[in-house]
Amino acid sequence: MKFLVPLFLYLFKYLKPLSVFAKIFFVALFLLGLVETPAWAQLSLPKKEQVIDSAAAVPDWPNDTLGRRTPRGAVQGFIRSLADEDYPKAALYFNLTRKQKKQGEQLAHSLQRLLDHGGEIVPYSLLSDNFNGREDDNLGTNLERVGNATANGEKFDLFLEKTEDASGGPIWLFSSQTVQRIPKEIEQTSTPIADKVMPEVIVKNKWGGVPIGHWLALLLIAIGSYAVSWCLVQAFLFVLRKSWYRATEDPISGIITAFVLPLQLYLALWFFFEFSQRAGISIIVRQKFSVLTVIIGFFVFLLLLWRLVDVFGRFIERRMIRHQHQAGLSAVLFLRRGAKIAVLVFGTIGILSTLGFDVTTGLAALGVGGLALALGAQKTVENFVGSVTLIADQPIRVGDFCKVGDTVGTVETIGMRSTRIRTNERTVVTIPNGDFSSQRIENFAHRDRIWFHPTFSVRCDTSPDQLRYLLVELRSILYAHPKIDPNSARVRFVGIGDFSYNLEVFSYVLTTDFNEFLEIQEDLLLRMMDVVEASGSGFAFPSQTVYLGRDSGKSEENTKAAEEKVNNWRNTHDLPLPKFSPERIESLRNTIPYPADNGKSS
Repeated sequence: MKFLVPLFLYLFKYLKPLSVFAKIFFVALFLLGLVETPAWAQLSLPKKEQVIDSAAAVPDWPNDTLGRRTPRGAVQGFIRSLADEDYPKAALYFNLTRKQKKQGEQLAHSLQRLLDHGGEIVPYSLLSDNFNGREDDNLGTNLERVGNATANGEKFDLFLEKTEDASGGPIWLFSSQTVQRIPKEIEQTSTPIADKVMPEVIVKNKWGGVPIGHWLALLLIAIGSYAVSWCLVQAFLFVLRKSWYRATEDPISGIITAFVLPLQLYLALWFFFEFSQRAGISIIVRQKFSVLTVIIGFFVFLLLLWRLVDVFGRFIERRMIRHQHQAGLSAVLFLRRGAKIAVLVFGTIGILSTLGFDVTTGLAALGVGGLALALGAQKTVENFVGSVTLIADQPIRVGDFCKVGDTVGTVETIGMRSTRIRTNERTVVTIPNGDFSSQRIENFAHRDRIWFHPTFSVRCDTSPDQLRYLLVELRSILYAHPKIDPNSARVRFVGIGDFSYNLEVFSYVLTTDFNEFLEIQEDLLLRMMDVVEASGSGFAFPSQTVYLGRDSGKSEENTKAAEEKVNNWRNTHDLPLPKFSPERIESLRNTIPYPADNGKSS
């Protein structure tokens, strides 16, 4: 259960304020996943074998009648020979010297006794079915570890080694080194526990080359193992919940519950292997059940994933409901179902592969079908991916005022397929999430201030000193206004148009409320209109009309006053152009009363 390592590290970090007992609990589970027990050795998932050259995958040698072309076939043939009590045939699976061949039957019988009394063989489904064996076990291409046994109190590994027959084809046999470790005569061993407790009649009568009592004993051991594991886990849970208050709170309670059944099954398998070996159950029976134990071990892993998906899915769902995040809730529900389907699909593939089925063709068909489905549901998938992007990146939220493409309005809902925006005309625009996420999104709700940037066009008969007067007074308004950021404020004479001189205002209003901005903008514009009028100039009109009439024209008095004021600034070296000094800006700060009394801006 080494797949639990990252999860336990996360839990240990997440549950920081744990009691000592609680930390011991998670450390114990962590160590349980790391312990190299005989049970785990049989439950470990097979590593992916190295792909061999396609030319070597097609044999050009005759079939071996004993099935020794691969390590799996050799072990299966050997166990089958033991079940048939055909020891001369079993001896053909040993790499014997000419002298040892006379002792082949005795060696086969001795190895069976060693395996029956505490030895073990790797489950068939985990043995390599490749002509060259497993190439990622650091044993080379000519050796394959298939189990272990104990002789005269010393434990040793069982190896197969690759040899060649007359046709040059591979033949896998128990290695000469392994054969040398098998004693020719085994000292009298005690009667297995299974034979002691079972009635004599079912011990003497055999089925499949094994006493019937061993089959019954294995069934009783399986039931007893689960009963013991259930009692231990329940007792531990009782103590944990009494000693650690957080064990009854979410999400810790859900995580603990998710681990209960997988932990019970894992412990049951561990007890099953230990008890069956210590009880002296025949290796033939144990190998018959080896595929089933691997499937159960794989099922335990899938069950844990399934339950954790449920726990974390429900926890996130409750958070989404509490925060009224409907789009996020929809995404979590969809992803939760998708994760469960993925667990189910890959679990089925793994179990079928363990049973010996060739899943390559099925995976190819699944890939073709998935491609066809993806092409048919391209827009649906695109919209779903777009919704996931919107939820993860969160460029907008419900209630934000934004501009998407040419659409301006307030976001009302963010769904799994589309997003709805209420426009200023009170209509609702529905945009598919695939299109929405690919467009330029401008979110007005996230701005920290609002841009105030009018451009004033004054008459072409405005004198340079009048323009200087306007620049100084308009800047003074910006620097003096309490709702304007002085660091960004500026007024510049930016150009001469066909019918006007253009003065550009640039500043930021210190508010995020658009209604308040409109109030401040109105106040600023009125004050600036007063300044234009006081300068003796006026706003230019984009007109080419020629007309005759009597009008007042420019105010000579105001023009003279503005020019005198500029001359006074120039004579006193106090003309604040091209920019105001920091001291002058500071002296003007907040000198304009706002809001103005009775709308008076002067």
